[in-house]
Amino acid sequence: MNDLRETLWQLTRTLGDPARDLVIIGEGNTSARVDAETFLVKASGQQMHTMEPSGLVQVRFDPILAMLEADSPPSLDEQKAIARAAKVDPAAPDPSIEVSFHALLLAECGVPFIGHTHPTPIVSILCSPRARDFAARRTFPDEAVLCGPRSAYVPYADPGLPLAHAIRQAVRAFRDEEGVWPRVILIENHGFIALGSSPQEVLNITMMAVKGARIFLSAAALGGPVFLSDAEVRHIVGRPDEIYRRDQFAQSNRP
Repeated sequence: MNDLRETLWQLTRTLGDPARDLVIIGEGNTSARVDAETFLVKASGQQMHTMEPSGLVQVRFDPILAMLEADSPPSLDEQKAIARAAKVDPAAPDPSIEVSFHALLLAECGVPFIGHTHPTPIVSILCSPRARDFAARRTFPDEAVLCGPRSAYVPYADPGLPLAHAIRQAVRAFRDEEGVWPRVILIENHGFIALGSSPQEVLNITMMAVKGARIFLSAAALGGPVFLSDAEVRHIVGRPDEIYRRDQFAQSNRP
């Protein structure tokens, strides 16, 4: 448990490094599955680049997931109370307002690590009419290999439980269409989520998506992106050598 906390803290600090331009002030959060019953998530009000390991709070899955299934969605105050009661250590700080989508993705998508950031190039696109193009298409091979053939796209929703519901709908639709869970989730007018098998993979996906956004923006200024065809994307993503490369890149316990 202490090793996992240290690992997630290192990822959080890395994603929060101001030089990467992924988050500022209180933006962003991270999480990691501890076991079948609990997970770690960044606490509310923590800054990713300055927080200490104590800024990660251990939370029980069941009460958080139950909120998503409630016939009558709890109010914001009720959500906060449920999240507070779900803490393993009652004295720990309260979890992020986004605790519900972290619980959902960790429980449902089979990944142990999640990084949610607000990279300036990506959010620039998500605040534009070209957002769905960026989610659905790829411009270069390593973008496809690291980030998947396309991204799950989530229309804007209020942070907290409404956003978790919107993410659930988007990732389940993606799974139905693609046969796998997404590696990247893009939230309209909001931000970016990377789902990874390791902290390094979360960082790899995040930084490759940022590169993809910068290329998309530059290409748009020069007349518009020239996308890879869907057949080209599916071919490169399915190549055994590319799958091997991607898996090797992810084989690290620290970002």
